Amino acid sequence: MTEYERSRTMPALPEHVFDQVANIDQLDTWLPAELHVHAQDLPAVNVHEDRTDEDTPALLRAERDQMRLEWGTREQGNYTGWLQVAGMDTGTSEVTVHLSFFDESHDPGDKAVSDALDRSLERLEQQVRLRVDNAAG
Repeated sequence: MTEYERSRTMPALPEHVFDQVANIDQLDTWLPAELHVHAQDLPAVNVHEDRTDEDTPALLRAERDQMRLEWGTREQGNYTGWLQVAGMDTGTSEVTVHLSFFDESHDPGDKAVSDALDRSLERLEQQVRLRVDNAAG
């Protein structure tokens, strides 16, 4: 099993960050550009990966009371992940993303995953900033 984790501070209260994270219609605004989530009957979703041009049945659960999003492959059990939003004393939030690959062939490798996590958290921060700026303006 291979695991990866990244964290980033977001300029908003945890509730605002989690609202952005858990909005299934806006996942494409911050997920890696090559992944596309299509809701079925939640928690069931399909994930299309441009790199392989394949659709993978998956599960996606949002636990608002825990400020946590969890996901994973449905049938193979090759991959799981979670995202946790935690409030900080300064009115900001810390977002942590954790990925676990149980099948080595499903793991794209350290550089690819690290780059994708960094880009996704950066894109999420941009979306959070837009939301906070629009709410304040």
